[in-house]
Amino acid sequence: MIVVAGESLIDLVPQHPGDPLGPLSPRPGGGPYNTAVALGRLGARVAFCSRVSTDGFGEALLGGLAAAGVDTSLVQRGPEPTTLTVAAVGLDGSAGYGFYADGTADRLFELPPQLPPQATALSLGTCSLVLEPGASAYEALLRRESGRGLLTLLDPNIRPPLIPDADAYRARFRSWLPYVSLLKLSEEDAAWLGGTVEEWLEMGPRAVVVTRGAAGLSVHTAQGATYAVPAERVEIVDTIGAGDTVNAALLRHVPTASALPAADWPRVLRYAARAGALTCARRGAQPPTAEEVRAAFSSGPAQFPAHP
Repeated sequence: MIVVAGESLIDLVPQHPGDPLGPLSPRPGGGPYNTAVALGRLGARVAFCSRVSTDGFGEALLGGLAAAGVDTSLVQRGPEPTTLTVAAVGLDGSAGYGFYADGTADRLFELPPQLPPQATALSLGTCSLVLEPGASAYEALLRRESGRGLLTLLDPNIRPPLIPDADAYRARFRSWLPYVSLLKLSEEDAAWLGGTVEEWLEMGPRAVVVTRGAAGLSVHTAQGATYAVPAERVEIVDTIGAGDTVNAALLRHVPTASALPAADWPRVLRYAARAGALTCARRGAQPPTAEEVRAAFSSGPAQFPAHP
């Protein structure tokens, strides 16, 4: 079972990209939430670990998890409101975000006493590792479960408006790396963090995956190998949730970052590129099912063993 820990929220998505005063559509979102839903749709055994509001938005978020087959037994509940974001979608489909997160439920997450014994992987990232007091609880979860031998994926998914002290966050990011098996980040995140892939690999991750938008994605391994694949061509509606879908595709097919044979990385990246591209072809974060990924490309994505 893969456990995805972090925030869930409601994205308010413009119906007419480029019009900041146009009508907004509420859609379930949040990087970890999207990753969990994507994993469920791709056929993985997955559980979501977070704190979710008891308000109407919170109920809708839980409903979305259930519809994707995600286990919600690790979800904490609280009366605080649901975090809201307002997405600004450009005419090219690129997305920026404004956050309304003061006093919201996901910030009050508490460290669970244990994860299910069948858990084999843990995914973390985005706002959940920034906003206190929950950030410290998620960080403690990362350190504890890495120590127990779980595969750990970190997607920092940088949101500068939420980070009051950039240098302090960069130092904290580096402190997480000894506990991270697989680091996935966009090239924009990499530039903002100011380090290099080689530096990060020396700190602990077994592999670093970098997404480059229309230029595709690449992986750099601790063994010194580098592989890259191009992006799949689709008509882009917006990029919301694309990186989260890539997270899910990686977790679905990488049982451990150190055990994946080097020759398999191009196939894993190609599958991730296809799944991410299909998300870009839909408004809001709507990751595809495994069958949709297979059906969308004439050559068909490679088949992989399921994550335990």
